[in-house]
Amino acid sequence: MAKSKKETSEKPVSEKKKWTLSRQHKVLIGILFFLFSIALLLSFISYFLYWEFDQSTLTAFDDRKETVHNWLGKFGASLADFFLYHGFGVASFILIRFFFLTGAYLVLDLPVKKLKKTLFWDLYLVIIVSILFGFFNAYIPELGGVIGFEMNLFMQDYLGKIGTILVLVFALFVFLIFKVRISPDAIKTFFERKFEEEETEEENTEKDVVIPPVAVQSPVKPAVALQPEKNNDPEDNCSDYTEDEEDEQLANIEVKTIPTPPPAPSQFEINREALKPTIEHASEINLDPGKTKQPEPHHEIIETNDKNFVIEKIEEESTVEENLAARLVKDFGEFDPTLDLSNYQFPSIELLKDYSSGGITINQEELEENKNRIVETLRNYKIDIAQIKATVGPTVTLYEIVPEAGIRISKIKSLEDDIALSLSALGIRIIAPIPGKGTIGIEVPNKTPTMVSMRSVIAAPKFQTAEMELPIALGKTISNETFVVDLAKMPHLLMAGATGQGKSVGLNAVLTSLLYKKHPAEVKFVLVDPKKVELTLFNKIERHYLAKLPDDGDAIITDNTKVINTLNSLCIEMDNRYSLLKDAMVRNIKEYNEKFRQRKLNPENGHRFLPYIVLVVDEFADLIMTAGKEVETPIARLAQLARAIGIHLIIATQRPSVNVITGIIKANFPARIAFRVTSKIDSRTILDSQGADQLIGRGDMLYTQGNDLTRVQCAFVDTPEVEKITEFIGSQKAYPQAYHLPEYVGEESGINLDIDISERDSMFRDAAEVIVTAQQGSASLLQRKLKLGYNRAGRLIDQLEAAGIVGPFEGSKARNVLIPDLTALEQFFKNEENNF
Repeated sequence: MAKSKKETSEKPVSEKKKWTLSRQHKVLIGILFFLFSIALLLSFISYFLYWEFDQSTLTAFDDRKETVHNWLGKFGASLADFFLYHGFGVASFILIRFFFLTGAYLVLDLPVKKLKKTLFWDLYLVIIVSILFGFFNAYIPELGGVIGFEMNLFMQDYLGKIGTILVLVFALFVFLIFKVRISPDAIKTFFERKFEEEETEEENTEKDVVIPPVAVQSPVKPAVALQPEKNNDPEDNCSDYTEDEEDEQLANIEVKTIPTPPPAPSQFEINREALKPTIEHASEINLDPGKTKQPEPHHEIIETNDKNFVIEKIEEESTVEENLAARLVKDFGEFDPTLDLSNYQFPSIELLKDYSSGGITINQEELEENKNRIVETLRNYKIDIAQIKATVGPTVTLYEIVPEAGIRISKIKSLEDDIALSLSALGIRIIAPIPGKGTIGIEVPNKTPTMVSMRSVIAAPKFQTAEMELPIALGKTISNETFVVDLAKMPHLLMAGATGQGKSVGLNAVLTSLLYKKHPAEVKFVLVDPKKVELTLFNKIERHYLAKLPDDGDAIITDNTKVINTLNSLCIEMDNRYSLLKDAMVRNIKEYNEKFRQRKLNPENGHRFLPYIVLVVDEFADLIMTAGKEVETPIARLAQLARAIGIHLIIATQRPSVNVITGIIKANFPARIAFRVTSKIDSRTILDSQGADQLIGRGDMLYTQGNDLTRVQCAFVDTPEVEKITEFIGSQKAYPQAYHLPEYVGEESGINLDIDISERDSMFRDAAEVIVTAQQGSASLLQRKLKLGYNRAGRLIDQLEAAGIVGPFEGSKARNVLIPDLTALEQFFKNEENNF
């Protein structure tokens, strides 16, 4: 019985819960602190206006007949008298800030523990200010208050007036250094910056004064590389670190008056002459190696006793101890492909705009709310959770869940729509399980996403220190890490997604990454833009970075016929490069270029430094619709073979259907980027798995390289930023022309169309009438109308083209008919007979 009584008496003690403030209590107390801080502010302000009238009424607080002028009545007058007169004086205004912050923390449900430091420094400042104003107590007692005055007197009794001032000055320095964080270095850099700005202004004014006479005296405009003092436009001086070089060049330039100087050669000719090796002793070099006389070997004759028997000893050949390539490297150094543009400057990070507002903002209330809803939804389906962890990304938060033992993963995966409904989210994605971890991931979009700027990605150490051949900074992952990949190891990239989801911005991010990392001698771009407006900004860097067919117009290809010729030209370039690799006995472009740098390959045998070539197609679906197999075949060939010789493909399309992204293309494009699509079928077409239909758009993408899916927020680079970068590069010294691809002659242009009139087909006239009547030049039309075979109809089309009745071959389109009607055709035949 005694034991049972003890047990009953101990139960309520164990069930006692620790008392805590509820959310409603916190909000109520926070509002109370808000109102109290406002009341203090109003009573303090009105005290300084009406304290002379209200001083006599403070003793008669209970008398209701007495009236006061304070805005909060007798309560406000007593409150102000307590804090300002009997308390700390004007320093009491600092306490209002503390009460206001306390109320804000309670209402917003922020941890109040963080206010400890704020309270300490506020009280510290209140004491220092009240003691400081205690010196003026004889004039205005309210400035320092009674406490400030008494503490001031106490310190003066032991330290004197000067000692008290010194202690207060030291205390103020403590506040400035530890709270405001003002340091001597910050002050020093501030004044140095001001001094540098004044110096640069003086230099600019000097340049404005000195340079105009040179422009008047010289009728020929000097080259930019030789006359840096002409660079007065602030937009041309895009980088700060070239100012010292310009000053040195300015100091070395002598201004002379020349009456009529001869026209100066171009800067490219000057640099080419400068780069040629000088020969000191021309007589020592024989330019015709075929006619060189080899020195005859020295013969040593040994005599014997027998006069008829003579022993001839031939001297051994001398061996070259040093390798020829090693000697060349020792004499001239390694070959530098960037020597033609040795003064080329990479674009600075300042050209990119910083869109971020101080990193990712973590909303604890939103995270707590989402967590509770996920747990509640899973609990409704009898799924218990052992642990949950949230990782906040720029646009998406990943909740990692560890379910209790015995819970099936498929059961959680089937609740994707139910969790999205409970969270009211745009679209969630469940990763079950996360590769490499024993958890299940639920990706939930943030209510306030953070924009990832291209500047933050380019400036990241992961990109700056990347030892990759073709590094590409795509954006940031869920864990807010910069995502950098190597295009050379992909080796080709397929980008797809619905309209307006970020494909063009993604292409600009890829091209910007390569422009910031690779020299014009190391990489070339072949840009195909059927839309004609997306990649036009890169026209400014044509002679630096772009490659095109010889005798072609714009470097950015917009015509489908030129696309076919360019792709076939790249196939010829691929075959030529493979021949060079075969002769050099290497397996890939990296080994080849390294061997060429070591001067182990002779340029006279056709060897040259091979830059990487990146083919970018902005809208692949349009090419497939208009050209079909003529485009797909060379692209498939390049995708299969071009990896080893440094030709890489980046293809983007907004139509991820099976007839566009065919099996041949998918097999050779293991690296794929999927932006948001509308259906699961499109997601499977791009990634071979679901997930792209659950993205939220605006640069949200999934990246795969044949294994796991990685969710990345693509970096945003706007059109003005790309324009600044291309203008900065385009304003520098360039190559004489764009990188020329091998010339390609199409099959149609190779046909001999000079056909004799006597050798024409007997049905030539009938075929001409059919073609002119229908105004459509095609062999299939002749087959149907004249009941001919395909071979004969094809010969008739060739004869009509040679006669000038139909135009040349235009891919899958019908040929143009050059004669408008039958009357003009009759006149054509009469003129032909008269001439014949």
